[in-house]
Amino acid sequence: MNEACLLFDAKIENEPFARCVVASFIARLNPTMDELIEIKTVVSEAVANAIIHGYDGQEGKVEMNLKLDNRTLSVTIKDEGLGIEDISKALQPLYTTKAHLERSGMGMTIMESLSDDFKIDSEVGKGTRVTIVKRLKEVSIHESDH
Repeated sequence: MNEACLLFDAKIENEPFARCVVASFIARLNPTMDELIEIKTVVSEAVANAIIHGYDGQEGKVEMNLKLDNRTLSVTIKDEGLGIEDISKALQPLYTTKAHLERSGMGMTIMESLSDDFKIDSEVGKGTRVTIVKRLKEVSIHESDH
């Protein structure tokens, strides 16, 4: 098992940084391009949600925990922001509380569909924790030559 923890300011300019960190963390596994894109997309959505919805423009921190067990990646994104009043509503496609920011309301749907396992825990006034699990395929020596 390999683990890493990253704590950063809840500023949208840190979202690409979080994506690069997760990509670097799994690089030694030689993920497929599709796997890499999916993992970076899921991290982008989770971090953007923590910043935009969790803190709503207020200062705060986002914590990203990475665990790699063989070829299974677990990513937890945590904030100590506003929390989610109704998780089942937040999981509905096209639901957004930030329509004025041109948010599509697809973040949770995207995270759930690109993950092998997806869990969200939230408490109003205390924050939100999103956990995403992605199992990377075994790559044969012949496949990696292409």
